[in-house]
Amino acid sequence: MERTNGLLIIGLLLIAAGIIGFAIPVFTTQKTDTVASIGGLNIQATVDTSHHIPQFLSGGAVVLGLVMAAGALMRKR
Repeated sequence: MERTNGLLIIGLLLIAAGIIGFAIPVFTTQKTDTVASIGGLNIQATVDTSHHIPQFLSGGAVVLGLVMAAGALMRKR
């Protein structure tokens, strides 16, 4: 019974992650680096990096989540 609940939870999490991937296909992260250091003075620069989530990856997560959730529900019967 515990294994079935685990499969169901993981399946639902994968479905949610896939839907979020479809809703927000691009996200940006920031990284701050020290460019120069002279004595006690530090010059820093912040760089934005965009990350793209491929649609096939989001779709695959939704499909895999559906299969796992359906398998868990079928196993409960």
